[in-house]
This record gives sequence, C-alpha cells and structure tokens, in this order.
Amino acid sequence: MFNETSFMRTQNVLEMGLNNAIVRRKVLADNIANVDVPHFKRSEVTFEANLKRAIASEETAYKEQLPTQVSDERHIHFSKPLNYKEVKSKINIDYLTTMRADGNNVDVEKEMVTAARNQMAYSIMISRLNQNYRDLHMVMRSV
Repeated sequence: MFNETSFMRTQNVLEMGLNNAIVRRKVLADNIANVDVPHFKRSEVTFEANLKRAIASEETAYKEQLPTQVSDERHIHFSKPLNYKEVKSKINIDYLTTMRADGNNVDVEKEMVTAARNQMAYSIMISRLNQNYRDLHMVMRSV
C-alpha cells in the first residue's frame, strides 16, 4: 500500500541517484588518477537519461490509446513500459577522442568540474532525503 505512493517513488529515485553519484565519483577519481598514463581512455557514467526515459515510458503507458489484449505470455505488447526501478548506472569508455599525442583523452579540468557538480548533486539528494524522513517522522508523530 505505502510502497506505491509518490513519496516512496521519490525515495526510490533519490536512493538510485545516490548510488549513481557514488559510481560516478569512483569513475571520475579513476579518470583523474590516470591523467598521465599513456593510452588511458576516460570513462563516463550514464544514468539520468535512462531514468528519464523509463519514467516517461511509464507515464505514456498509462495514457496509451490502444491497450494490448494479451491472452498468452508469448504475445508481444504494443508498448511495454520500462520499470524505473531497474535502471542502473552504466559505465562507458570513450575510445573515440584523444586529448594528447600519447593517446590519453582525460581533460583534468573537465573531470574536476564534473566531480564538483557530482558532489553538489549528491549533497542536494542527501538534503532532500533527510527532509523527506523528517516529514515522515513528523506525520507519524502527529497520528
């Protein structure tokens, strides 16, 4: 009952965002640590676009004009929504670019800016999560 509320959906998305921020921090630290290694290729994390696509697919599934009638599990749905809970961080290695003559493609300034942005996003998500728990505690105390 409580698991299907928008509050729990927000909590789930915040938790997923925090997990993604941790993965991104590890990848950025690896990129920065290997800035002077010849032929090292930087990695990047994709998560937000996949989460946005999954949430949008769920919203359009509810508005679907032509529902599929499935009488067998082998039937194919016209549109099957993605489950936002199944979205994971994906690490991609950038093989296409080169920053220096030795084949390394790490731009330390870009990585530092991305790390700072990641830290700010992490702090904001922690603040929102804490506020949600305070609100929940206040509601439970008043009941």
